[in-house]
Amino acid sequence: MADRTTLPGPAPTGGLFAPAPGPAGRAWEGLRGYGLIALMWVRATMTYRASFALMLVGNMAITGLDFAGIYLMFRHVDVLGGFTLPEVALLYGLCSTSFGLTDLLMGNTDRLGARVRDGSLDTMLVRPVPVLAQVAADRFALRRLGRVVQGLVVLGWALTALDLEWTPARVLLVPVTVLAGTAIFSAVMVAGAAFQFVAGDAAEVQNSFTYGGNTMLQYPPTVFARDLLRAVTFVLPLAFVNWVPALHLLGRPDPLGLPGWAAYASPLVAFAVFVPASLAWRAGVRSYRSTGS
Repeated sequence: MADRTTLPGPAPTGGLFAPAPGPAGRAWEGLRGYGLIALMWVRATMTYRASFALMLVGNMAITGLDFAGIYLMFRHVDVLGGFTLPEVALLYGLCSTSFGLTDLLMGNTDRLGARVRDGSLDTMLVRPVPVLAQVAADRFALRRLGRVVQGLVVLGWALTALDLEWTPARVLLVPVTVLAGTAIFSAVMVAGAAFQFVAGDAAEVQNSFTYGGNTMLQYPPTVFARDLLRAVTFVLPLAFVNWVPALHLLGRPDPLGLPGWAAYASPLVAFAVFVPASLAWRAGVRSYRSTGS
């Protein structure tokens, strides 16, 4: 048989010896994998559309009880910590919408501890999709849109009921605050999930900072102690989810004396929180050693 000469060709682009993707490539893989998993669960949900509609309405009604309690409170008082009902509704609408989006997109991260205990996380580690995308998108619950819609309704009512001085920067501040608040809450959820690699069943610890933080932010900052305000501003900056931007919109001074430009710093704060949260997540994944079963 005649010898064949192998001509040099381009290096393989896939398989075992493929170069590791860069940060942008990994981010794209994560978003793509998240979208595919979430779409699968959405299709499964839409198989029973009547059931989905009932769950969506039920979710809106249950989450709306929080604002119903605030409304009933204002039937007996005119102001709460110096804030009127529309002003509190602004605080509520901003944080509830941000948290609703976070709960929709990242709410399943609190189940990581259960996956670590039963070993089901092992199956995610061998799939060609970032683990965080799989954990967050697993059992994607579209019914959680109810909290987002309910928060937007309250926010819209507050913005129309308040006599605010609007400028282009202030108009842009509202959607930027909602998106930045979503990123801040998401970072807290990622950090809480990373903690579950070490603590095991620590879902309630994570929920105390996410669900508990959302409940706290629904009320004016003036009703809380100054030490708590410092903690949620400089340690775990949940105040930038709604308090700091809302005070600027309302023309009220910040209790801690923050400058006016701090209202527009929420995106930078979100980035500053997400960096250590992502590092903690990567450290948690690297330290995972399976259940041994």
